[in-house]
Amino acid sequence: MTGFLIALATLFATVGVADIAFIFAALTKDNTHAERTTLATRGVVIATGILMVFAFLGLQILDLFGITLPALRTAGGILLLLIAIDMVFARHSGGTGTTDEEEAESRKRDDISVFPLAMPLLAGPGAISAVILLTAGADDTVAFWLVIAAIVLIMLAAWLTLQLAIPIQRLLGLTGLAVISRIVGILLAALAVQFVFDGIAASQLWQG
Repeated sequence: MTGFLIALATLFATVGVADIAFIFAALTKDNTHAERTTLATRGVVIATGILMVFAFLGLQILDLFGITLPALRTAGGILLLLIAIDMVFARHSGGTGTTDEEEAESRKRDDISVFPLAMPLLAGPGAISAVILLTAGADDTVAFWLVIAAIVLIMLAAWLTLQLAIPIQRLLGLTGLAVISRIVGILLAALAVQFVFDGIAASQLWQG
């Protein structure tokens, strides 16, 4: 259960469930409710598929490129720590969202479900790294499927957030979003440092 809660917290932060409401509301301000529902559903389905590919094939992908699990844990921990720092200081992070150039390009598109919604907003570098780290670190089959369940729950939460994007934007405002972002960022920073510690310990660098 502890692993499941860690997976939920990590994915909540890296997917950016609290952040996507503002971006989605801005990108779909001229769309009808039905169109926003269609875009949200398609984007979440595509993003879930991307994360599932890395959940089930993450270790094989690492083997293909000759990347060890300790190296991934260390690198992934550093990446998550950078994202956490941006969250604590309420700064825009390319690890969980779009860059200014990507956002400008997305405004010219009629269908934003694939880009930028599915990727990089929902299934960005941070989320993909987190999924590989969490599934690779699962000790047994039960732990692995708990991570899969966490992915599904976070994607459902993201879909609900997108459905309520405009009301959430009005309710929380920038201040409310910044508060949530800072709280989750602190938790993510601690998890990221733990990933780095685990990666260094598993690498046996100090064994000579």
